[in-house]
Amino acid sequence: MSIYATPISTLNGDANALGQAEGKVTLLVNVASKCGLTPQYEQLEALQKKYSSQGFTVVGVPCNQFMGQEPGSSEEIASFCSTTYGVTFPLTEKIEVNGEGRHALYSALTPVADAEGVDGDIRWNFEKFLVNRDGAVVARFHPKTAPDAPEVISAIESAL
Repeated sequence: MSIYATPISTLNGDANALGQAEGKVTLLVNVASKCGLTPQYEQLEALQKKYSSQGFTVVGVPCNQFMGQEPGSSEEIASFCSTTYGVTFPLTEKIEVNGEGRHALYSALTPVADAEGVDGDIRWNFEKFLVNRDGAVVARFHPKTAPDAPEVISAIESAL
């Protein structure tokens, strides 16, 4: 099944957040506003600007499961992202990525292993999954892997 068919709302409550990304190469990232990795928003936005004209998008997925680092309401998250980092890429509703409450999106993503062979639970904020135009996961990247790291750029360009 295509990742793009997974029901999830946008941050502002519209249905089918991933439907907007269908047919594009997508970098899905669980995000948080109060994390040491939060400055990755800047690089994620740079990727959005650089590759969006080629059929690429970033989709941020807010999650508060890691030391409460995304405590805000939908409005607070949207305001923080736009005013602090100029984020223009879509954000989904805040969800759980691990445990019994794991959203179906992450049930589909987490079986995929990264380059080190690590699969399963999300390790921290800013873990990244690259999804091809058909909705298949083609790569997974560690949270500390910068969005503009050579291996991420190479995977995006290969998928485009």
